[in-house]
Amino acid sequence: MDALTALRLQLEWGVDEALEALPINRLAAPASVRALVLPAGPAARAAQVAEACSTVEALREALAGFDGCALRTTATNLVFADGNPQARLMLVGEAPGGEEDRAGLPFVGPSGRLLDRMMASIGLDRRHFLITNLIPWRPPGNRNPTDSEVVLCLPFLLRHIALTRPRRLVLLGSLSTRAITGSATGIRRMRGRWIELPVPGLDRPVPTLPMLHPAYLLRTPGAKRDAWSDLLMLRRALDTDELMK
Repeated sequence: MDALTALRLQLEWGVDEALEALPINRLAAPASVRALVLPAGPAARAAQVAEACSTVEALREALAGFDGCALRTTATNLVFADGNPQARLMLVGEAPGGEEDRAGLPFVGPSGRLLDRMMASIGLDRRHFLITNLIPWRPPGNRNPTDSEVVLCLPFLLRHIALTRPRRLVLLGSLSTRAITGSATGIRRMRGRWIELPVPGLDRPVPTLPMLHPAYLLRTPGAKRDAWSDLLMLRRALDTDELMK
């Protein structure tokens, strides 16, 4: 295809603007969001506000009043957490969708219903765990959160983990795994093994299991075998924790 033909084809598709001078390598591994350099104001203020919270309820109120993230202005509700605040198992997803935004609760849409069935398959329901998201407000149109939005919200999540002090942590999906662990390794390679995660404010690392996000499983049913393997791994670890009490 010559250049003129390619240009006509792009015009027919509705292309009317060049966004980058050079092509972007979409296959390259993303940089860790922890390596991003943001303006000191919003990022520093988010960290200060989160660190000042001594209770989970104070953290929720601080998030509700935090105006440093623009997602707050487009979302209907703050989506903070659901489940048992005293549970020793904590699940962390990525960002709310439309149903979560309307209800103000995480994982109540199709992926949430699948997650409930997955946890029920190993004898758990929301009385047995606390569930939250990396991003507490729905991004417009369910788009992926930007790196700057992740960096602004991350201090609140890390403080939530520190205040909750879970014995075990499950990270659902590539976005939450990459943000919290700081690793650019893909979720398909991270899943299937426990890692020791240092969390500011805790005196010891938290055993953490990255898992495939239920939304991914809805799109890729063939990956459910891996998800089942991870669920069994989680159940064995919880049983071991009970025996060692």
